[in-house]
Order: sequence, then C-alpha cells, then structure tokens
Amino acid sequence: MPYPKHIVSAATVVLNDKNEILLLKSPKRGWEIPGGQVEEGEAIPVGAIREAKEETGIDIEIVKYCGVYQNVSSSICAHLFLGKPIGGQFTTSSESLEVGYFSIEEALQMVTWKNFKERILHCLDESSQPFMVTF
Repeated sequence: MPYPKHIVSAATVVLNDKNEILLLKSPKRGWEIPGGQVEEGEAIPVGAIREAKEETGIDIEIVKYCGVYQNVSSSICAHLFLGKPIGGQFTTSSESLEVGYFSIEEALQMVTWKNFKERILHCLDESSQPFMVTF
C-alpha cells in the first residue's frame, strides 16, 4: 500500500511592538499572513520562520504554537504560530507584491481569502488555543 501524501504548511501571525500584524499581498490570494509549505527534512517552526523571511524580508521569532487547520479534501495541514519580528527589512518576492504592518482592525478587513481571517482570529484568541479545525 502506498504512503499517503500530505502537504504540511506553516504560517505565523507576526505582531510588532505596536500590536500591528505583518501582512503580505500575494498575487494569488490577496492580503495574508506569511506562510507556506514546509520543506522535506525541515522542522515546522523553522519552516514558518523561513517563509516569513522569504516572503517579507522580516526575521521573526516564534512566540507560541497556536494550532492547526486541516483541509481534509486537499490533504493540507496548516500549522499556525504567533511570532514577533526580531530584525530584517521589508522586501517583496514573487510571492509578495507588497508587505507591511497593519492594525488588527485594518488587517482583518484586508484579508479576504477563504478562512484566512478566521485563522488570524484564532491565533489572537488565547482561549481558543490550541485549536484543531478541520474543513
């Protein structure tokens, strides 16, 4: 019997010292938090840190693990973290057209793709953690 194939991803709600959220504008999904697929042989938190750097130019530190969203039909497990910036400068890439910090209220209005807003809210709500959401 063949081994199952799953995609493991990691994303981080990065809050600066002004309690603003780091967002990037993806050419495919619009505004979102930094994140992406974890590479083979890479620890999940390390993948979250790498993705933030690649997509935004910002170096981050993971503060806590928040939970996981599992897309059952697509076999994707998205692990979510809370993080803080520790260095770097804004840069864009093929995955990010724009990068910036936004107030929580503004960020929640900007993020419109599927359940990405819900993911942010779960990461900001300590009483819901750790969470396991399947859809």
